[in-house]
Amino acid sequence: MSETMNAIVISSFGGPEVLTYQTVAKPVPVPGEALIHVRAFGVNHAEMHMRKGEWDEWNPITGLECVGTVEACPGGELPLGAKVAGVMGGLGRNRPGGYGEFVTVPVSNVIQIQDTSLPWEQLAALPEVYCTAWSCLFTILDLQPGETLLIRGATSTIGQAALNLAVDAGAIVTATTRREERFEWLRKLGAADAVLEQPDLDKRLLEKGQRRFDKTLNLIGNRVLLESIRITRAGGRMLQAGWLGGLAPVEDFNPMVQMESGVHFSLFHSKVLGTPDFPLSAIPLQDIVRKIENGAWDARPAKVFEYGDIHSAHRMLDSHDAGGKIVIKH
Repeated sequence: MSETMNAIVISSFGGPEVLTYQTVAKPVPVPGEALIHVRAFGVNHAEMHMRKGEWDEWNPITGLECVGTVEACPGGELPLGAKVAGVMGGLGRNRPGGYGEFVTVPVSNVIQIQDTSLPWEQLAALPEVYCTAWSCLFTILDLQPGETLLIRGATSTIGQAALNLAVDAGAIVTATTRREERFEWLRKLGAADAVLEQPDLDKRLLEKGQRRFDKTLNLIGNRVLLESIRITRAGGRMLQAGWLGGLAPVEDFNPMVQMESGVHFSLFHSKVLGTPDFPLSAIPLQDIVRKIENGAWDARPAKVFEYGDIHSAHRMLDSHDAGGKIVIKH
């Protein structure tokens, strides 16, 4: 068995061209880890920021997630050859990630996926997106049937997954997008209403008679943090779990003056997936895969690239115009 592998490596900080193909040492798992032979992986916005040198943690071999088969598992927690998804657990941050041909992943961050005929590239569009969306809605927001939910950034990958999950759970969803031509598509996905994502959305909606929402999922980020709190009712919950609007902090933030009373505000970062507080075993990914396979939701990737075309994939990522998940397949 070869002791080396192919990997896509961040050679310096910059545009897509800094991603280079190199031959590197094949990782060796220790007890508590699984070695995954990567068949496909999703591309995430965090990896763009890592490539540019804008992230707090990064590994030259990035990649927050992957799907593939178990090549080795010293502790015996997973059977050899099992079809699995690996997500977070330091991947691409403090340890090599899914951009390698093989990757070692803590077993707490590996989910075995059984009885599915979904192709690798479609399976690769699911782990980070649906694990994050499910945790946001049901672990943090505690979304209940009949509640009103505002999803800001609903056409993003996590936004689309959250919309599917929320509608399936019986919530009444209002979805935002920057483009009016996407309104009808969002309604077809099950949104009760679609509105234009714009500054001062809270004022615009309240002036039109919109009641404040029970729950708000803010995927835009700090730029709309305060108004997302204002559009949520007292006793409701607002969760920030994305940075589509950029990483700049809230300027001159004064909670005493700017925040509404009684609204519960939380943050969720997907890097905690697989930790004791947010175990992957609590997420019904197998059921989600089954629903997608049965046609309940269309979760196909927006674009699939071959492993040798990572530059094109990252150029599309940089454009913010993919309209869904970008996947690389081997």
